[in-house]
Amino acid sequence: MDAPATHSGQPPSEARTLPPSRTQEEDTTELRPLEHHELPVNRKLVIMASVVGTQFIQIMSFGTGVNTSLSIAMQLGVPSPASAAWIAASYPLMQGALILLGGRLGAIYGHKNMLFIGGLIWVAFTLGSAFAPSFIVLCILRGLSGVGGGIMVPNCIALLGITFPPGRMRNLAFGLFGSSAPVGAAVGGLLGGVIVQFAHWKWAFIAMAIVGAVVFGIAFLSTPRDQPVDENDSLDLVGSYLGVGSLFLFNFVWNQAPALGWSTVYVYVLLIVSLLHAVGFIVWSRSYARNPIIPFTIWTRPSFGPLLVVVFLTFMAFSIFYWYLTIWQLNIRNYSLTATGASIAPIIVVGGIMAIIGAWLVPRLRAQYIMGLGASAVLCALIIIGTMPAKEVYWAQAFPAMFIVGAGPDLIITAAQVIASNSVRRHEQGTAGSLIGVVQTYGLSTGLGFAGTVELYVNDGGKNIVKGYRGALFLGVGFCVLALVIDLLCVRMPVDTQEGWGEGDLEKRGEEKDRPVTV
Repeated sequence: MDAPATHSGQPPSEARTLPPSRTQEEDTTELRPLEHHELPVNRKLVIMASVVGTQFIQIMSFGTGVNTSLSIAMQLGVPSPASAAWIAASYPLMQGALILLGGRLGAIYGHKNMLFIGGLIWVAFTLGSAFAPSFIVLCILRGLSGVGGGIMVPNCIALLGITFPPGRMRNLAFGLFGSSAPVGAAVGGLLGGVIVQFAHWKWAFIAMAIVGAVVFGIAFLSTPRDQPVDENDSLDLVGSYLGVGSLFLFNFVWNQAPALGWSTVYVYVLLIVSLLHAVGFIVWSRSYARNPIIPFTIWTRPSFGPLLVVVFLTFMAFSIFYWYLTIWQLNIRNYSLTATGASIAPIIVVGGIMAIIGAWLVPRLRAQYIMGLGASAVLCALIIIGTMPAKEVYWAQAFPAMFIVGAGPDLIITAAQVIASNSVRRHEQGTAGSLIGVVQTYGLSTGLGFAGTVELYVNDGGKNIVKGYRGALFLGVGFCVLALVIDLLCVRMPVDTQEGWGEGDLEKRGEEKDRPVTV
């Protein structure tokens, strides 16, 4: 008797390989909703624009915080620049701490669903920030809005990685997504500065909440529903606590130390506790967790670990550049908020251009060289700013530094996102996106803490402000040099010319473990 054909009409010779516990019908149900590359081109362009817009809007909050933190803090009765930095740092602090958890939640409950929840949290607490009655409450609300950002970022990355197969469209999508971080921060600094200078500061947060609600809504409505890749798994609560606790406490310590000094006992205690949490997270995830937040198989992907280190160091350096140039203009050169925001406008133009150039370079140049160019751009900008005199016309050094630094984050994050996304299987897109998002946003916040500590110890007890700024800026130079060394020695990726999904891209985690049978 002839063997029956499959339900899809395939003859036995074309039968597919399935795990023994799954029927072919179940397998089709799981995989087909994820194949968004079959969507019409116009629909995919709308998805690209709205998801990139989501990243753009949420990072505007960081830029607004950087440019307006000194002014808002003074209006709330906190004149100390070290304390005022919390208005800027509290947002990426919580965002960076929650990104890993946000990516894992997306894998279990669906990336689109978590994008909606993250957007809702972001809008609610950004709007709430407008009505904060005190400095501490404002910082708390800013941190809670960062929770929404931490949930959105990895799920945006995963949706792009799922929607666009490897190739030119994916390169462009990740190029634009990468550029939206520095460009969004620059736009946030400019518009936030204008609003805070000419109106009450609360309107900056109200405006962001309104625009965010519109953009997030479009992203949610335009994105097809995705099938959770780990819907039968459970959330690793112990690992989540240890991972989030470690990231939060470590970052909190480094941002609090410049305000209180390292002589404060609880600063040391919390640093030790954060490191113990980190060790506990590694041991638990490696030896005991059934469904770890970070599957350790992802570290076997080529050059993935060194790539993350390079991104982290470069974004630490970029945040130092951005913060110290801003407060240099405000405190030393007495720029207005509007003038300070306008001074960082070159990033907007250069960032948009470099997004396209970065996407064009990915299939033509090895990733380590693209990332090396990005780190070199940030390095040059830091040296220019670190050596400029206290008083000087903007066009002499600040402008060329702004022009150069605009290329750095865009090249770095474009190459990192594309290479990371193409290096992992389709079910690992959320995890890869989470890790890239963690090192990017965590670098933005942690860099300020490290730099603030250096500033504190070299500014002669607050008597030589410029000397403190220079010390912090040259710390950023050191980060860039280290990033370049690691990049050139440890990141080894071939030119990425892949077009379309590879043969193993559709495999899900459970399928890698089960012995296959043919039906």
